Amino acid sequence: MNAQMNVETLRDVSVRKMLEGREFPLQITPNREGGDLVSWAGEHQVAIDQLICRAGALLFRGFDVRRAETFEAAANAVSPAEWVTYREASTPRTHVSGNLFTATEYPPPMRIYVHNENSHVTSWPLYLFFYCRTPATTAGHTPLADCRAVYRRLPPAIVAKFVEKGWMYRRNFGAVSSVPWQKTFGTDNREDVERYCRENYMEADWTNTGLSVRYRRWAALTHPRTDDRVWFNHGTFFNPYTLEPTIKELYSALGEDSLPYNTYYGDGSPVEPETMRILDEAYAAETISFPWQSGDVLMVDNMRLAHGRQPFSGRREVLVTMKWRILCEEIAPRETYA
Repeated sequence: MNAQMNVETLRDVSVRKMLEGREFPLQITPNREGGDLVSWAGEHQVAIDQLICRAGALLFRGFDVRRAETFEAAANAVSPAEWVTYREASTPRTHVSGNLFTATEYPPPMRIYVHNENSHVTSWPLYLFFYCRTPATTAGHTPLADCRAVYRRLPPAIVAKFVEKGWMYRRNFGAVSSVPWQKTFGTDNREDVERYCRENYMEADWTNTGLSVRYRRWAALTHPRTDDRVWFNHGTFFNPYTLEPTIKELYSALGEDSLPYNTYYGDGSPVEPETMRILDEAYAAETISFPWQSGDVLMVDNMRLAHGRQPFSGRREVLVTMKWRILCEEIAPRETYA
């Protein structure tokens, strides 16, 4: 793809790599302060589409985006694809309006490990949009990890084992679960939950403390638009290995069978600590970050880049919306989830 040709089709803006040596994010800035992102994006959808396929993340900075409603309209102008709703909620967040939600509402001192949104669910958004209404006083960046590079960095033997076996996920909804099963599945009717689990290739077991679910999913997939192989899963994110030390200490008293989240090889066998260390280090090596500015809008290819959150201080307001629904039946081998 001719990068210069793409830039020339974008009128009234400047386009540059934000970080030296990295393809992402590309920063798009209006040539005049306070540009109208909604109108401009609506006129340049084809070029924007080419750039997101090339870079994986686009940062729209310096446009006049002061209201949540403007952000929602801008996301729709950038990508006219269908809106995507959150499925199987695993972290606390609040609905703001329309198709907008807050970013995960974990306490400021907590890190949120990098992950691909809904990569353990049978459908997920291809594109995420983040809007910084108020940047943190310190830190609070949204790190991005290149999942193509993570895939290439991992030893071939580890990749082959996970591609063959996949990941097994287990979620326990009980006293220590941060999200109740009623919210995760959008119902308080047990029969509806059981039906949902059957339709989405999950095993549901009711326990004395609530609900336990198990399901097998993929480790790596081929990107539907770029044909890149990407490390696309929630396996490292949900594994106790990557928990913050204080949370890990708290959970250690519960015992493995009571943990809210855990992951295994697809056959149910434990993933070796050394393998988890290699996975963790691969993500860390391929992660970048940058400070937010008020009014920033960040478009992220959810399959190509994982995202997270740094700890922060002060008030931080980041809103999220999602676009372009991908179904596992479209790109995932059936034996990896059924």
